[in-house]
Amino acid sequence: MTKIVNHWIGGKTAEGASGTYGPVTNPATGEVTTKVAFASVEEVDAAVAAAKEAFRTWGQSSLAQRTSILFRFRALLDAHRDEIAALITAEHGKVHSDALGEVARGLEIVDLACGITVQLKGELSTQVASRVDVASIRQPLGVVAGITPFNFPAMVPMWMFPLAIACGNTFVLKPSEKDPSAAVRLAELLAEAGLPEGVFNVVHGDKVAVDRLLEHPDVKAVSFVGSTPIARYIHTTASANGKRVQALGGAKNHMLVLPDADLDAAADAAVSAAYGSAGERCMAISAVVAVGAIGDELVEKIRERAEKIKIGPGDDPTSEMGPLITATHRDKVASYVVGAADEGAEVVLDGTGHTVDGFENGHWIGISLLDKVPTTAKAYQDEIFGPVLCVLRAETYEEALDIVNASPFGNGTAIFTRDGGAARRFQLEVEAGMVGVNVPIPVPVGYHSFGGWKDSLFGDHHIYGNDGTHFYTRGKVVTTRWPDPADAPSGVDLGFPRNH
Repeated sequence: MTKIVNHWIGGKTAEGASGTYGPVTNPATGEVTTKVAFASVEEVDAAVAAAKEAFRTWGQSSLAQRTSILFRFRALLDAHRDEIAALITAEHGKVHSDALGEVARGLEIVDLACGITVQLKGELSTQVASRVDVASIRQPLGVVAGITPFNFPAMVPMWMFPLAIACGNTFVLKPSEKDPSAAVRLAELLAEAGLPEGVFNVVHGDKVAVDRLLEHPDVKAVSFVGSTPIARYIHTTASANGKRVQALGGAKNHMLVLPDADLDAAADAAVSAAYGSAGERCMAISAVVAVGAIGDELVEKIRERAEKIKIGPGDDPTSEMGPLITATHRDKVASYVVGAADEGAEVVLDGTGHTVDGFENGHWIGISLLDKVPTTAKAYQDEIFGPVLCVLRAETYEEALDIVNASPFGNGTAIFTRDGGAARRFQLEVEAGMVGVNVPIPVPVGYHSFGGWKDSLFGDHHIYGNDGTHFYTRGKVVTTRWPDPADAPSGVDLGFPRNH
């Protein structure tokens, strides 16, 4: 019997009423294992209404109440991390170790939310004038929404809702319809932790559900992670409807390798960053820029390592890389490799014909490595979101930097070098929001914010960290003057001694 994933509204399962369902496949087999209910406008409205009603009390709840629930949620999440990782593997396809790592990074933001009291402290200035004090405080927005991608079905939602809830907001999550089960399990654990009904809601669906959240008058803010075209649409549409927006888009992350770098370490890093999670992550290294005469040696070291990666089902403990999320996406990724030679690239490894014995209907693709890729090639210009690594050549640091900064994306970047001066110069001159020095995937820890520049971010706020707290709250300044009791009118005694 096919499993059905329903919505979560008002603290309980809400069966889909629209009559529309989407297929969820096991990427390793190509088999449809689950149907997910797609929300109608009315069902989205019901979720928002539940969140709005819950905000009446949750927005006034104490910080102690909020954080105590989040502490219990954290303990439950930790206890169920293997179960959640298995749900991710079954629907996304990534190997179990990658799925466990995703849950661990989500836990990091839950940790931050448990300690939110420090971030929500206000400021006070006394005696700015005679008997006048000024205080700055931060208050929740109300109902906020999150729209999240398929590649991290547990981590990216946890980049959003723990902070939003800790700040006193209520939340409506629209996860990817391709792997929805992890989001519902998180909702169940929140309920088990004691979160009041309606504070966290999950609606599944497609553009109908997304557009309703973007236009709904009771939704005050929208967080999004996904491709650049959709991020731009989310930002434009939600902003036009008067909402606060943080919309994180796509990437083409570059890794510069200078001639003095440890080439073995650089090759290890390039392979891990390019092919981990099958390249389906916005922080993947998809372009290596080899500077000077090291290019041939670096490419050979990358090839040697890449050929040893074991590809197989995500629930096989010996697998190092799983399948892609859908057959359609697999075919799109393959098209960049098939057309690379005609655009001037040298195809060092071609993974487009890869299959796995016993799983021939899975969404498989092997490792691909393209060398001497021109910047005019589609494989370089587009975000491929698959296990395809482009190597570009540059004669000098300046030429390499120009290549990076000419890209319309500015999510993450890295430099590999032993030269501290070159690294310092790079981190100041490169046009990207996150920079790694001998670190290939510079995803910040939870108490620093995540976000890119240029076409990788739409909106003023990065996600989680201090930016996350600021995004989910708004400032208020209170100026106060109180009369001194000693100046009370004659005949009124407030019990204060009169010493003059």
